[in-house]
Amino acid sequence: MSGGADSLRAAVLLREQGHEIFAVHMRLLPPQAAGTEAEDLLAAREALLRKLCAHCAIDLQFVDFHREFESLVISPFIDAYRRGLTPNPCIGCNPRIKFGLLLDYVRQQGAERLATGHYARISRGPDTGCPAPEVGCAESDGGGSTPGMRFRLHRGVDASRDQSYFLTGLGQEQLARAVFPLGETTKRETAAWVESSGLGRLVAENSQEICFILSGKYADFVNDRTGGAKPREGPVLDLAGNLVGRHGGIHSYTVGQRRGLRIASTEPYYVVRIEPEINAVRVGRAKDLLCGSFTVRDVNWVSIPPPRGPVSCRVRIRNLHKPAQATVEPLNPGNENPAALVTLREPQRAVTPGQAAVFYCDDLLLGGGIIDRPPLPDR
Repeated sequence: MSGGADSLRAAVLLREQGHEIFAVHMRLLPPQAAGTEAEDLLAAREALLRKLCAHCAIDLQFVDFHREFESLVISPFIDAYRRGLTPNPCIGCNPRIKFGLLLDYVRQQGAERLATGHYARISRGPDTGCPAPEVGCAESDGGGSTPGMRFRLHRGVDASRDQSYFLTGLGQEQLARAVFPLGETTKRETAAWVESSGLGRLVAENSQEICFILSGKYADFVNDRTGGAKPREGPVLDLAGNLVGRHGGIHSYTVGQRRGLRIASTEPYYVVRIEPEINAVRVGRAKDLLCGSFTVRDVNWVSIPPPRGPVSCRVRIRNLHKPAQATVEPLNPGNENPAALVTLREPQRAVTPGQAAVFYCDDLLLGGGIIDRPPLPDR
């Protein structure tokens, strides 16, 4: 229970369906210094959450995971930015914290399942690979002549709100215990429910983009976590290696960025690559942002077993990106660190290292992985 409209409505829907429920709010940030703006903000949020749950007659618990959240989510987030990546913390938080530690906690409290306000859906079907071969999905090894059953993750019916992308790290045991009551509904229906319930002035319509960065300024957050050390400046190079500017720290840049480069030119420059090994930001023109292939690491096959060969599917390279037709080819099947080569039918703009690439077959989420650095564009 975050305190937003989605998690609150999910809880009420489950109770209306006859389920016995209780709510749990995770404290993910360390106690703030008394009298600080952050302490006041967090205290106000918790007070509002208590009020909302009381209004809806929902029992509420608090659980403190701030130390675990620091080591499993925040520290990797900071480290990734320092290495020139653009991470999505929710991709790691969902399997490790929400459907990891929190799921373990609620089961210890007697719960059978953990429900969230994600706009996504779960089904169950035979463990035989992609159920829609007409789009070219390769058959996968089900592990025997008699296939078992497998949980499948689908996009929510509200395409504009679908949040399946953030759940690509989940495994079968986690999906077996997960419930997404909003998967068959729309955000518009949730907004209408908020108003009809008299909660319009209390409940937040949307969650904060990065929950642990209260200011919303990720570069300042990374700076603060360096112990006050000044960010390391370095060169801004064009694709030919010419010096065209200086940067104030690679963590302040991401692939596709245009603003803040401060390079005098008759044609706009964009960040096309970040190179931490030489502390450089590489820039090019708009056409240089197009990428036709890239590799992904830490691949997790969610709804199908690991395929034996190439899979024709659609790939989403960031949240809200329209999935693009592609072929995903496993590079090291059976390896402890699975990887894959993604070849796009049409090059896509600003493929960003550190973000997740998620594979779909129609509305079925097949799996996904973390984008590695694509090669530099040919000159």
